[in-house]
Amino acid sequence: MNFRNKILPAIAAIGLAIAVVVAVQSGQKRPPAQPVTQPAQAPFKSYIGGAGIIEASSNNISIGTSLPGLVKIVWVKVGDTLAAGDRLFQIDDRDLQAELLTKHAGLLKAQAAVEEAKATLADAHSQYELVRSATDGRAVSIDDVQKRRNAELLALAKVESAKAAVVAADADVKSTKSAIERLTVRAPMASEVMQVNIHPGEYAQTGVLTTPLMLLGNLDLLYVRVDIDENDAWRFKPETKAVASMRGNRDLKTDLTFVRVEPFITPKRSLTGNSTERVDTRVLQVIYSFPRRQLPAYVGQQMDVFIETPEVQAASVTIPAAAAPGSRQ
Repeated sequence: MNFRNKILPAIAAIGLAIAVVVAVQSGQKRPPAQPVTQPAQAPFKSYIGGAGIIEASSNNISIGTSLPGLVKIVWVKVGDTLAAGDRLFQIDDRDLQAELLTKHAGLLKAQAAVEEAKATLADAHSQYELVRSATDGRAVSIDDVQKRRNAELLALAKVESAKAAVVAADADVKSTKSAIERLTVRAPMASEVMQVNIHPGEYAQTGVLTTPLMLLGNLDLLYVRVDIDENDAWRFKPETKAVASMRGNRDLKTDLTFVRVEPFITPKRSLTGNSTERVDTRVLQVIYSFPRRQLPAYVGQQMDVFIETPEVQAASVTIPAAAAPGSRQ
């Protein structure tokens, strides 16, 4: 009992000491955490701030295919510079190549039918000329002359029909060649390859895809699409200055050149991730540009954009004398 009476107070004393130490430490002020990078600062006294996202000056071109199928070959890789019409990739065309051989055979057959019809026409014409040039009317009956005349007309009609068949067969050949050509997807304009999401042996689908088969764009000049909150849209002036700063290094910045305003207010899509950010905000989108060589920037990267605005003077409110406090009506 004596041992137990001694150990319990000792444990209580130790617990009290620990509680005192914890209380003292918790009462000490901790130094504020320093940000990894300093936020960008506006170079203007009065300004609108907005988040901008970098795009290609041609807009980001999502490449698709008009005909589905297995990819046979891919000619380009990320970073390649292309001219308009350069080949990008090709869909397997073996079935159409076999169909083209059949269509070529049909064309040859139709052309041979024309020659056959022409030979028949020549024979019918000579037979008709024999009876038509007879000097003695008693040597050939009128019925025989008419039959040979009709035979010549029928042979002439068959020649025209055979020629029409040649035109149809030639159109079939051209149609198949066009389908084969459509299986080779080409660059629509001078651009640079930003993404390649298709490889030989994979199936290429048609339609609007979440992930495009390829992504192209003209990167000689970069665009910045800036979201301006609808509450600040009335303050925006196209002729004012604008500056963009790189996120992660506010010292990397460049002046922007105004390109255009897209006057349709849209829901905000580019989110910063701030916990206080409103996701139901609608924004005015303004497009600016800057040369690619100005900054080590990439398409899809976000930037902090500051747009200079004229200073707004506080409007003075005049209270009518009749409505002033203490006035008498």
